[in-house]
Amino acid sequence: MSDKTQAGAEAGQNTEYEPGQDNVQFMGLDVHNPVFAVSAFTIIAFVFFSLVFREQAAEFFGWLRPALTSQFDWVFMIACNIFVLFSLFLVVSPYGSIRLGGDNARPDYSYAGWFSMLFAAGMGIGLVFWGVAEPISHYGSSIGGTAVGENGIRTDWAPLGAAAGDALASKDLAMAATIFHWGLHPWAIYAVVALALAFFSFNHGLPLTMRSVFYPIFGKATWGPLGHIIDVLAVFATIFGLATSLGLGATQALAGLNYLFDVPVTDGMKVALIIIITIFALVSVVAGLDKGVKRLSEANMILAAALLVLVIIVGPTLAIFTGFFTNLVDYVIYLPELSNWVGREDTNFMQGWTTFYWAWWISWSPFVGMFIARISRGRTIREFVICVLLIPTVVGALWMSVFGGAALDMLGGESGQALKDAALELKMFKMFESFPMTGILSFVGIILVVVFFVTSSDSGSLVIDTITAGGKTDAPTAQRVFWCILEGAIAIVLLLGGGLGALQAAAIATGFPFAIVLVLMCLSIFIGLVQWRRR
Repeated sequence: MSDKTQAGAEAGQNTEYEPGQDNVQFMGLDVHNPVFAVSAFTIIAFVFFSLVFREQAAEFFGWLRPALTSQFDWVFMIACNIFVLFSLFLVVSPYGSIRLGGDNARPDYSYAGWFSMLFAAGMGIGLVFWGVAEPISHYGSSIGGTAVGENGIRTDWAPLGAAAGDALASKDLAMAATIFHWGLHPWAIYAVVALALAFFSFNHGLPLTMRSVFYPIFGKATWGPLGHIIDVLAVFATIFGLATSLGLGATQALAGLNYLFDVPVTDGMKVALIIIITIFALVSVVAGLDKGVKRLSEANMILAAALLVLVIIVGPTLAIFTGFFTNLVDYVIYLPELSNWVGREDTNFMQGWTTFYWAWWISWSPFVGMFIARISRGRTIREFVICVLLIPTVVGALWMSVFGGAALDMLGGESGQALKDAALELKMFKMFESFPMTGILSFVGIILVVVFFVTSSDSGSLVIDTITAGGKTDAPTAQRVFWCILEGAIAIVLLLGGGLGALQAAAIATGFPFAIVLVLMCLSIFIGLVQWRRR
């Protein structure tokens, strides 16, 4: 009996299923049957037909996103609220003292290494892309269903007792709405999936695959066709969620290269950039988790911190520091209103922004959740949830306050108008124009996007390989290489077949069915925790 099987027996689980039990070996590969075959064939077919029928693909993606967000926005809103409440419940409940891996388990990584990896994998590219673009987009928008005046300031909305049409009030709401999309809700999604995978793998002795999480609900049926469907959905969600971020990263990096060095912004250059960065990701994938992903993640966090400090120093320092605390307060105040889905008049904001974000985070959750689970053995559940949920929320609020706050401070002047008019991927570089060391800031920003691109791709490849290898974490390197290449191919196809809209549509389409899976996951976690306490 293996150590994992023994752990499961002690927890009262029937764990006669070993990682890789249903695997087949051929041509040096070690893959799960039929999860690998179904996932790989379907994705390759998608890539082929999207390239051959580019016009039809663009039309389909253009229809898909608004169709899903307008019809099922309530599903995403309710599900993500459940994840936040469930995570907070675990922090204050007696179950918080349970240690992942058993009472004698100790962490494999220091706090610095652990936090660097989970944060870099979680949402690095998105923070860089949207740090300036999102607050500027929200300023003067119709959040709350109110009118917008000719000067871009809301005319009939007065938060915190401010006068209607107050420019400062509009900036406050813009920052609160931005932090809402990067705060508790996305990290609660990650926390639920990561905790489920870590707990059932390390404490109950089950394979590190998505199907294992549902053993308390479905029993041995988990190892049959139902489990295959769950794992295949996890692969689809992961690879299309990653492709969305990789496409965003490539778009922004190329915009920066055009801004600094006049590199032409063409489809061919976007493809070339994705290929080059995918090659770097392949090198990291081959190096493995400790030598490749961990070191690159730590280097990335140092680079991100350096850029953050530079912007604080050369930007409106006092406004940034005071704004950080004000933004956190505003976020807490407006959290219930922004989380509500009943009677909302601001459907453009709720469906176009919030629903997309929740679907995007959910599509990323198998990848980020499994990656966080693999590096979290030895943490207590309370420690785990606090570090995965609360600390990244504060750090994300700091990042958005620095970049978004500096950008909003520019509005009203000539440079502010240029910033508002710039394309989404150029807004950060346009903001840097008003600061000293413009070239250095822009170059560091490009490098940061590229490195975040690499860490997301290599981490995702490791996770998808684990799922399609039946829970084995030591599968042949060639399998990781295959998935890394396929991620880059999908990002290319989606960019060519509809641009940013196609990327977002793919994330929503894969995130929707997985939202239901995650709600069931909360129930399964609770059942598993009760069983563990009774052992």
